[in-house]
Amino acid sequence: MKELSLNILDIVQNSIRAKADEISVAISESVSNDSYEISITDNGTGIPTAILKNVTDPFITTRTKRRMGMGLALLKYHAEITGGKVEIKSEEGKGTEVKATFSYKHIDRQPLGDIVGVLLILMASNEKVNFIYRHITEKGEYRFSSGETKRYLETDTFSDRDLLKEIGSMIRENLKGLEASGIDFIENHIISL
Repeated sequence: MKELSLNILDIVQNSIRAKADEISVAISESVSNDSYEISITDNGTGIPTAILKNVTDPFITTRTKRRMGMGLALLKYHAEITGGKVEIKSEEGKGTEVKATFSYKHIDRQPLGDIVGVLLILMASNEKVNFIYRHITEKGEYRFSSGETKRYLETDTFSDRDLLKEIGSMIRENLKGLEASGIDFIENHIISL
Protein backbone atom coordinates (compact mmCIF):
# COMPACT_ATOMS: atom_id res chain seq x y z
CA MET A 1 0.00 0.00 0.00
CA LYS A 2 1.46 3.30 -1.09
CA GLU A 3 -0.65 5.55 1.14
CA LEU A 4 -1.56 5.43 4.82
CA SER A 5 -5.22 6.06 3.98
CA LEU A 6 -5.30 2.65 2.26
CA ASN A 7 -3.87 1.03 5.41
CA ILE A 8 -6.61 2.78 7.38
CA LEU A 9 -9.25 1.50 4.93
CA ASP A 10 -8.01 -2.08 5.33
CA ILE A 11 -8.02 -1.92 9.13
CA VAL A 12 -11.45 -0.25 9.25
CA GLN A 13 -12.77 -3.06 7.05
CA ASN A 14 -11.48 -5.48 9.72
CA SER A 15 -13.52 -3.52 12.27
CA ILE A 16 -16.61 -3.76 10.07
CA ARG A 17 -16.12 -7.53 9.73
CA ALA A 18 -15.90 -7.60 13.55
CA LYS A 19 -19.45 -6.14 13.63
CA ALA A 20 -18.44 -2.72 14.97
CA ASP A 21 -21.15 -0.07 14.75
CA GLU A 22 -18.83 2.75 15.85
CA ILE A 23 -15.35 3.20 14.42
CA SER A 24 -13.07 6.08 15.29
CA VAL A 25 -10.09 7.13 13.17
CA ALA A 26 -7.77 9.74 14.69
CA ILE A 27 -4.68 11.28 13.11
CA SER A 28 -2.37 13.46 15.15
CA GLU A 29 0.60 15.16 13.55
CA SER A 30 3.27 17.43 14.95
CA VAL A 31 6.19 18.72 12.92
CA SER A 32 7.87 20.25 15.99
CA ASN A 33 7.72 16.93 17.91
CA ASP A 34 8.53 14.86 14.80
CA SER A 35 5.48 12.68 15.45
CA TYR A 36 2.69 11.29 13.32
CA GLU A 37 0.14 9.00 14.93
CA ILE A 38 -2.82 7.05 13.60
CA SER A 39 -5.33 5.46 15.95
CA ILE A 40 -8.26 3.27 14.88
CA THR A 41 -10.68 2.21 17.60
CA ASP A 42 -13.83 0.12 17.30
CA ASN A 43 -16.51 -1.47 19.48
CA GLY A 44 -16.56 -4.76 17.55
CA THR A 45 -16.15 -8.33 18.71
CA GLY A 46 -12.44 -7.93 19.41
CA ILE A 47 -9.53 -10.14 18.45
CA PRO A 48 -9.42 -13.64 20.01
CA THR A 49 -6.69 -13.88 22.67
CA ALA A 50 -5.01 -16.78 20.86
CA ILE A 51 -4.55 -14.64 17.74
CA LEU A 52 -3.77 -11.27 19.38
CA LYS A 53 -0.10 -11.95 20.17
CA ASN A 54 0.67 -12.78 16.51
CA VAL A 55 -1.93 -10.57 14.81
CA THR A 56 0.68 -8.66 12.75
CA ASP A 57 1.91 -11.90 11.16
CA PRO A 58 0.42 -11.93 7.63
CA PHE A 59 -0.18 -15.68 7.85
CA ILE A 60 -2.30 -15.37 11.00
CA THR A 61 -5.89 -14.42 10.16
CA THR A 62 -9.45 -15.27 11.13
CA ARG A 63 -10.60 -15.08 7.51
CA THR A 64 -11.82 -18.25 5.88
CA LYS A 65 -11.77 -17.19 2.22
CA ARG A 66 -8.37 -15.52 2.04
CA ARG A 67 -5.88 -17.08 4.41
CA MET A 68 -3.58 -14.07 4.53
CA GLY A 69 -3.97 -10.71 6.27
CA MET A 70 -1.60 -8.00 5.09
CA GLY A 71 -3.17 -4.85 6.59
CA LEU A 72 -1.68 -4.91 10.08
CA ALA A 73 1.60 -6.46 8.89
CA LEU A 74 2.11 -3.66 6.35
CA LEU A 75 1.15 -0.95 8.81
CA LYS A 76 3.66 -2.35 11.30
CA TYR A 77 6.38 -2.48 8.64
CA HIS A 78 5.74 1.09 7.48
CA ALA A 79 5.74 2.40 11.06
CA GLU A 80 8.92 0.56 12.02
CA ILE A 81 10.97 1.76 9.04
CA THR A 82 10.40 5.32 10.29
CA GLY A 83 11.43 4.41 13.85
CA GLY A 84 7.84 4.03 15.01
CA LYS A 85 5.73 1.08 16.11
CA VAL A 86 2.26 -0.46 16.12
CA GLU A 87 0.41 -1.26 19.33
CA ILE A 88 -2.78 -3.31 19.38
CA LYS A 89 -5.12 -3.61 22.33
CA SER A 90 -8.19 -5.78 22.11
CA GLU A 91 -10.68 -7.44 24.37
CA GLU A 92 -13.13 -10.01 23.11
CA GLY A 93 -16.65 -8.62 23.08
CA LYS A 94 -15.48 -5.04 23.70
CA GLY A 95 -13.47 -3.96 20.68
CA THR A 96 -10.01 -3.18 19.38
CA GLU A 97 -7.59 -0.26 19.25
CA VAL A 98 -4.78 -0.10 16.70
CA LYS A 99 -2.25 2.67 17.25
CA ALA A 100 0.60 3.35 14.81
CA THR A 101 3.33 5.91 15.42
CA PHE A 102 5.72 7.28 12.82
CA SER A 103 8.50 9.82 12.61
CA TYR A 104 6.85 12.80 10.89
CA LYS A 105 10.02 13.90 9.10
CA HIS A 106 11.33 10.46 8.11
CA ILE A 107 11.83 10.15 4.37
CA ASP A 108 10.15 6.72 4.34
CA ARG A 109 6.93 7.85 6.03
CA GLN A 110 4.20 7.26 3.50
CA PRO A 111 1.86 10.12 2.55
CA LEU A 112 -1.62 10.07 4.04
CA GLY A 113 -3.30 10.00 0.63
CA ASP A 114 -6.99 10.61 0.06
CA ILE A 115 -8.36 10.07 3.56
CA VAL A 116 -11.47 12.07 2.69
CA GLY A 117 -12.25 9.75 -0.24
CA VAL A 118 -11.76 6.74 2.02
CA LEU A 119 -14.16 8.19 4.60
CA LEU A 120 -16.79 8.90 1.95
CA ILE A 121 -16.58 5.36 0.55
CA LEU A 122 -16.88 3.87 4.04
CA MET A 123 -19.86 6.07 4.92
CA ALA A 124 -21.70 5.37 1.67
CA SER A 125 -21.24 1.61 1.89
CA ASN A 126 -21.77 1.08 5.65
CA GLU A 127 -24.85 3.08 6.61
CA LYS A 128 -25.30 1.47 10.03
CA VAL A 129 -21.79 2.38 11.23
CA ASN A 130 -21.00 5.68 12.93
CA PHE A 131 -17.61 6.82 11.63
CA ILE A 132 -15.83 9.39 13.77
CA TYR A 133 -12.82 11.15 12.27
CA ARG A 134 -10.46 13.40 14.23
CA HIS A 135 -7.44 15.20 12.82
CA ILE A 136 -5.12 17.10 15.12
CA THR A 137 -2.28 19.37 14.03
CA GLU A 138 -0.34 22.15 15.71
CA LYS A 139 -3.00 24.53 14.30
CA GLY A 140 -5.92 22.83 16.05
CA GLU A 141 -8.35 19.93 15.83
CA TYR A 142 -11.17 18.91 13.49
CA ARG A 143 -13.80 16.29 14.33
CA PHE A 144 -16.43 14.73 12.06
CA SER A 145 -19.09 12.17 12.96
CA SER A 146 -21.23 10.48 10.31
CA GLY A 147 -23.91 9.74 12.92
CA GLU A 148 -24.13 13.36 14.06
CA THR A 149 -24.21 14.51 10.44
CA LYS A 150 -27.10 12.15 9.64
CA ARG A 151 -29.07 13.42 12.62
CA TYR A 152 -28.41 17.05 11.67
CA LEU A 153 -29.43 16.45 8.04
CA GLU A 154 -32.36 14.26 9.12
CA THR A 155 -31.32 11.41 6.86
CA ASP A 156 -30.40 7.80 7.41
CA THR A 157 -28.32 7.32 4.28
CA PHE A 158 -25.38 8.83 2.43
CA SER A 159 -26.38 7.37 -0.92
CA ASP A 160 -26.83 10.77 -2.61
CA ARG A 161 -23.67 11.59 -4.60
CA ASP A 162 -24.17 15.35 -4.36
CA LEU A 163 -24.50 15.13 -0.58
CA LEU A 164 -21.29 13.09 -0.37
CA LYS A 165 -19.46 15.64 -2.51
CA GLU A 166 -20.63 18.45 -0.21
CA ILE A 167 -19.53 16.53 2.89
CA GLY A 168 -16.17 15.79 1.24
CA SER A 169 -15.69 19.49 0.41
CA MET A 170 -16.50 20.46 3.99
CA ILE A 171 -14.00 17.97 5.43
CA ARG A 172 -11.29 19.05 2.95
CA GLU A 173 -11.81 22.74 3.84
CA ASN A 174 -11.44 21.98 7.53
CA LEU A 175 -8.28 19.95 6.95
CA LYS A 176 -6.88 22.75 4.83
CA GLY A 177 -7.50 25.16 7.71
CA LEU A 178 -5.50 22.88 9.99
CA GLU A 179 -2.69 22.68 7.43
CA ALA A 180 -2.96 18.90 7.61
CA SER A 181 -0.22 17.02 5.80
CA GLY A 182 -1.20 15.81 2.36
CA ILE A 183 -3.88 18.45 1.85
CA ASP A 184 -2.37 19.42 -1.53
CA PHE A 185 -2.69 15.79 -2.59
CA ILE A 186 -6.28 15.67 -1.36
CA GLU A 187 -7.26 18.76 -3.34
CA ASN A 188 -5.66 17.50 -6.52
CA HIS A 189 -6.84 13.90 -6.26
CA ILE A 190 -10.55 14.03 -5.54
CA ILE A 191 -12.01 10.56 -5.69
CA SER A 192 -14.88 9.95 -8.12
CA LEU A 193 -17.95 8.58 -6.45
